[in-house]
Amino acid sequence: MMGATIWLTGLPSAGKTTLAHELAGKLRGDGHRVEVLDGDEIREFLSAGLGFTREDRHTNVQRIGFVAELLASNGVKALVPVIAPYADSREAVRKRHQSEGTPYLEVHVATPVEVCSERDVKGLYAKQAAGEISGLTGVDDPYEAPASPDLRIESHTQTVQESAAALHALLTERGLA
Repeated sequence: MMGATIWLTGLPSAGKTTLAHELAGKLRGDGHRVEVLDGDEIREFLSAGLGFTREDRHTNVQRIGFVAELLASNGVKALVPVIAPYADSREAVRKRHQSEGTPYLEVHVATPVEVCSERDVKGLYAKQAAGEISGLTGVDDPYEAPASPDLRIESHTQTVQESAAALHALLTERGLA
């Protein structure tokens, strides 16, 4: 089976990781080899020592993109629920995949910041509001939404299962599922 990288970009608490795990279960059930490259785990192990400056965020995204492409080029579906706030960083990852002939899909989990701050899965929005942290993507740090992603998911208007089904349909349409 062919590998591919499916990059899920969006604000903190948009539902990226939840969607990735839901899709991973479906793909595994269909016999695919799948890895979820969770942004928090990557930061802890692969990108330890990097901060949240624009340069460090770019480096982090490039490292993740490199690992995702390695996995995808070896037949694994690499699901990447990582914010990747800058368009140029995401474009560099796409170009790496294109140069290697590896399928790459960009999915924008387009949940409005108001919904994300209500969900506040990790308490980041509350910490930012209390002045405990700064540089929160989409609040006091930029997030450049994709202009033309392969798929835009409005996770706040549908269930996780519906979102995963829409993404699975795209993979099927592209011959990747």
